[in-house]
Amino acid sequence: MEIQKIGVIGAGQMGNGIAHVMAVAGYDVLLNDINQDALDKAVATISRNLDRQVSKEQLSAEAKNAAMARIKTTLQLPDLGQTDLVIEAATERETVKQAIFDQLTPHLQPHTILTSNTSSISITRLASRSDRPEKFMGFHFMNPVPLMKLVELIRGIATDEPTYKACLGIVERLDKTAASAEDFPAFIVNRILIPMINEACYTLYEGVGNVASIDSAMKLGANHPMGPLQLADFIGLDTCLAIMNVLHDGLADTKYRPCPLLVKYVEAGWLGRKSGRGFYDYRGDTPVPTR
Repeated sequence: MEIQKIGVIGAGQMGNGIAHVMAVAGYDVLLNDINQDALDKAVATISRNLDRQVSKEQLSAEAKNAAMARIKTTLQLPDLGQTDLVIEAATERETVKQAIFDQLTPHLQPHTILTSNTSSISITRLASRSDRPEKFMGFHFMNPVPLMKLVELIRGIATDEPTYKACLGIVERLDKTAASAEDFPAFIVNRILIPMINEACYTLYEGVGNVASIDSAMKLGANHPMGPLQLADFIGLDTCLAIMNVLHDGLADTKYRPCPLLVKYVEAGWLGRKSGRGFYDYRGDTPVPTR
């Protein structure tokens, strides 16, 4: 089956990035969200990011216009029933994702492939809520989607080979690289990355170093492009905490216990860049460490 039309659920940072790269690759995209303002903001963001690619001569103006013409938006989830593949990119909460699949499944065509951009939640468990577990898999893009070359492909216990090959073909058409991961909590990238961020939170919590020294140490001492606390703010502290909770619950190992300071920041609504404050305060001209 040739995939031509792709539905994307969620117009946030991940959803608009996925819509962006799919449209550039020549797919027709139907972007869904429950909020019209979110859809309008997503389309504006995609247009801005495409303009940046044009200015860097990575894309022609004609290609930018063609990509924008391929993106349509809808507030109605059932409209995605006419797509060939759906990528769910809603918030990282299993109850939210399950509710979406419960609502969407009755409207899908028999051949439609269902995927989730989840960064940690069991694909097998999400697939069990649909009527097509064999046509369901994890399709995990990295943030920011237009720049990052990796896509994790995660099969659930029932995912069949044609579904895997169809998603692999999309990754190749996007000129990205696929990493196949088993369906264990947080898969490959976040199984390694998020506990490192959590350990950086403990290092701050225990007073081993302040925000600036921890980030500088990892940038200059380990050659990381950004420090772990800066990266946590970029990802979103609520997302980091959600993944740590999945690891802690799913693997039943105390080494995955979320740092109390990370929990406190999330409870305070200090979620990082998206809320204006996290381990850094972004409300001024220059980010300032909060500890």
